[in-house]
Amino acid sequence: MLPHRYRPHVIATLSLGLPLIGSHLARMAIGVGDTVMIGWYGVEPLAALVIATSFFHILFFLGMGFGTGVLGLIASHVAAGQGTEVRRGARMALWLSAGFGLLVMPLMWFSEPILLALGQTPVVSALSQEYLRIAGWGLGVVLWQLTLSSYLAALERTQVVMWVTLAGLPLNLFLNWVLIFGNLGAPELGVRGAAIASVTVQVVQLALLLAYAQWLPMARKYNLMQRFWRPDWQAMAQIARIGWPIGLTMVAEGGLFVASNLMMGWIGTAELAAHGIALQITSITFMAHLGLSNAATVRVGQAKGRGDAAWMRDAAVTVIWLSLAFALVAIAIYLLFAEQLVRLYLDPADPQAGRIVALGAMLLLFAALFQLTDAFQVIALGFLRGVHDTRVPMWIAGFSYWVVGMPVAWALAFPVGLGPAGLWLGLCVGLTVAAILLMRRFWRGHARGDWTRAAAAV
Repeated sequence: MLPHRYRPHVIATLSLGLPLIGSHLARMAIGVGDTVMIGWYGVEPLAALVIATSFFHILFFLGMGFGTGVLGLIASHVAAGQGTEVRRGARMALWLSAGFGLLVMPLMWFSEPILLALGQTPVVSALSQEYLRIAGWGLGVVLWQLTLSSYLAALERTQVVMWVTLAGLPLNLFLNWVLIFGNLGAPELGVRGAAIASVTVQVVQLALLLAYAQWLPMARKYNLMQRFWRPDWQAMAQIARIGWPIGLTMVAEGGLFVASNLMMGWIGTAELAAHGIALQITSITFMAHLGLSNAATVRVGQAKGRGDAAWMRDAAVTVIWLSLAFALVAIAIYLLFAEQLVRLYLDPADPQAGRIVALGAMLLLFAALFQLTDAFQVIALGFLRGVHDTRVPMWIAGFSYWVVGMPVAWALAFPVGLGPAGLWLGLCVGLTVAAILLMRRFWRGHARGDWTRAAAAV
């Protein structure tokens, strides 16, 4: 039976976390819709979409640290009653997010030679660049969405983030149907149509979030957009110090998967398509842990703002048990329905469909191996961001993913000769090391209330 002191934490965590999980799943569903509909359009466009979205997400991960890092900071300021600091942090996170989106646009505009240099085929590289030249304009928009979502989550208004994201799903599917395949008299644009649909939906979602943040009665006292054009260099520096390690941490983890995409591309197009499908399926279940991680950041940040270490420990234990429950459900789904899940992404008439289904189902069995460690490493990162500890976790992530995980993945896939299975085993090793080291840092320092000493190490 659940101990009495944990029950309020379960209710509060689920109240925060379930809408965040819903919003992450809705956002993921938009990506799934793109992948499924492009998969129906053709195998080479599907492979190009896998590579292009990987390229986009690496840049997104690098820039998302500002919007993610401000979550724990705002939660602490709200709990401590520091309204001015709430406004300063949120504004400068928006400034940094917009600036980053503009800064990296040339990389997407001229992505074809980069992808060719990374070993992708000319056709896949050209199609990927077509997608990125359009989708790139949405990067700053998505980063603003992330920052506003963090702002609202810190105010415990996560439901609206979910509903706004869900509203974008049917719009994205409709625009994909029109623009990818050329329905209703529109031109048949393929991957370019998917990119146009994505950017359109992103702009609509940002407008809705911004309108709600301005309307919300409890947020009006923060005057978020009042004199928005005025820089606050001190707050900007603080957000940058917290945010850039988060961005590099996300790049280290996301880069691990992108590098696996590239190496899978060296093996073959069918293998890359199966790998992309399997990764997207695992990403769907990962959204549960990501939403709980966001909730953990808020809860731990609130505890830090109040200076309550015991409350922080109870909140952290609650999140871990909830994440474990979601992981066990995901493992059961992978073991029971692997082939059925992969088939959803493919046209049965495609001559390569049978091979891709077999490969994808095999990879999902390996995905079941690292569900727990993948969950625990992102939960640990959520804890550490709640206490504004981001620099040391960055080094831990870099070591775990790139010094351990990637060499093991390469060695098992190529010299040992395990191919796709070897790549996924290497991912499992890297995530396991990260989970152990990150959890150790939180529980041996911050969870004891030793924030002064731990902060000095950041």
